[in-house]
Amino acid sequence: MALTIKENEGIFTVEGVVDSTTANQLKNHCEILLNTCGEVIIDLQHIASIDINGLLTLRALYTYAEASNMSFNVIGDGGSITTKRKKFKVAA
Repeated sequence: MALTIKENEGIFTVEGVVDSTTANQLKNHCEILLNTCGEVIIDLQHIASIDINGLLTLRALYTYAEASNMSFNVIGDGGSITTKRKKFKVAA
């Protein structure tokens, strides 16, 4: 499933699946936004699922922003986390 990122009033809504095939797209897009704006808020309310690659990408983006004195925030109670064994519901 493709990943879609839409902006609305400074919040970037992520739709689709964040996994090994789409995590790099999310990372590249957010890094460009961070370097341009210095602050990024992404909303995961509409993602179908996120796997370990997606979670590691979010952590890397947070670390990158923090090291560069920028702001990276995640909102929404998005879909589910997929592991090799189980699926977990993500809640805010």
